[in-house]
This record gives sequence, structure tokens and C-alpha cells, in this order.
Amino acid sequence: MPPLVLGLDIGGTKLAGGVLDREARMLERRERPTRAAEGVEVSLGQVWELLAELRDAAAPHGALAGIGICAPGPLNPETGVIFNPTNMPGWVNVPLATEVERRCGLPCRVENDANGAGLAEALFGAARGFPRVFYVTLSTGIGTGIIIDGKVYHGKNGAAGEGGHVTIDWRSPVVCNCGSVGCIEALASGTSIARRAGRSAQQLAQAAAAGDPEATRLLDETAEMLGAWLGSVVSLLDPNIIVMGGGVSRIGEPLFAKLRAIMPRRTINPFAAATPIVPAQLDQDVGIYGGAAVIL
Repeated sequence: MPPLVLGLDIGGTKLAGGVLDREARMLERRERPTRAAEGVEVSLGQVWELLAELRDAAAPHGALAGIGICAPGPLNPETGVIFNPTNMPGWVNVPLATEVERRCGLPCRVENDANGAGLAEALFGAARGFPRVFYVTLSTGIGTGIIIDGKVYHGKNGAAGEGGHVTIDWRSPVVCNCGSVGCIEALASGTSIARRAGRSAQQLAQAAAAGDPEATRLLDETAEMLGAWLGSVVSLLDPNIIVMGGGVSRIGEPLFAKLRAIMPRRTINPFAAATPIVPAQLDQDVGIYGGAAVIL
């Protein structure tokens, strides 16, 4: 049998993990609540229990080669230390990779969740076969990952790829959670849509499809902002493909069609119209696949 890997997705609400083979077939899947609000000792205890459960589940399938983890940042992907994520109280300078290796006796790598998701889509999902990938998760916030030749681009300090905090309106009165103003995350995330529309992105799309003029205006406004932002991304990175996941992306073709029309008008890149903008394929388990991709 080929060696197996464990992929673990750490979120503020739940932990999810799977046993995968080298072809990214998920053989076992488990999840449990994170219990993050109860503090670092409790939530780390949940991680250790889930890892033990997954290792037991893996035993009938073959040997484990390593453990890959997608976690909320900020973190250092080289050392596997998690610094201080906003949705994980008490997780301050947690040496997660080192502790997992000590407890499990297996190699472990830890990656920012958006980077891991992007790598998973590049290796196993919608961007398979494309060398340069820009991945976006449109959800409560906006996370991004830059994948070049099957590797995450981390930058000098491991902090690259924070595309959600690119400013598209430096005069905006909207202050982002990062402290800056006019970030695309602050203006076009699911949280922003709910604030402007008084309903979720999916409800907004449904109202627009039913002919509601105000919903149509708000959806068009969101698409214009995202399209302008993606135009700048294409000017900077010239990716082979743009993959978009997360809850807001589930608006589907009404959003994607607008972005494909707007983005080429907002970039100097003469080839932009040929850059595909496609929905992610790995959906709810992208963090598990991301963990597997990181260790593979």
C-alpha cells in the first residue's frame, strides 16, 4: 500500500481531519468541535484527541508518512508556530508542528488555511495542471493564496498572499479588521455584503434573480469591486487561472459571469480575458485536502 497522510483543518468552530492516500483519496474522515472559546488548553486537547482518533482510523489502511495542518494565521509556515489568530483565544506563539511531531512521531507541516486551500485546488482540484494559480476564498473575510509550480509563495517573512488586505479605496470610511481602510475584505466580503444589504450573499443573489432592483444594484456593486481588485491581481501576477471558493462564491454563475466581464477591463494585461475564473471544487473539505497537500 502507498504511504498515507493525515490532513487536519483547524477552525474557530470545528476541527476536521482525514486520512488520505497519495492520490488524495480520502479514506477516513472525522470532526469535532474546536471549543476555542474555552481556551488554548481545551482546544489543543481537542486537536490531540482528533489526531489520536485519525491515527487509529488509519491503521487498517497502511502506514502514515506525515501530518499536514491548515490553521488560521498569522503563523510561520517554516517553523510551524501559530502566533495569535483572532478566532483562537490563547493560541499565542503555539509551536504546533513541533508539538505534533513530539506526540505523534511523524513529520508535520503547518500552513495558513487560505494557502493550504489554494495548494489543494492546484494539486487536486479546479486548478490541477495549471502552473500559476491565484486562489480566493470569499467568505466572512477574503483569504488568498499564490501557488507557483506546485508551491505556495510565502514571501520573505512567510506573510505573502494576504490579498484580502489589498486596498482598493484608500479614501474609504470603512475600516478593516486589520486596521487599514478600504481593503477588499472590508468592502466585498460576506460580512460586508450582509452589512450593506441586510441579508446574506445568497439571499441577495436570490433577490437580484427575482428582479429586485436594489439587490441587483448591490450585487453589481460587489462584482465591480471584486472585478477591479482581480484586475490588479492579474496585472501583478498574470496567473494561469483564478479559483474562487467560500460561501460568497456559491452565488455561482451570476457572480462569476460578472467578474469575467469586469476583470479584463480593469487591467493592463492584454491576455486577461483568457484567464479563467472558476469555482473551487473541493468545497467543505478543502482544509483537509489542504493539510494533505502541504505534507505531500
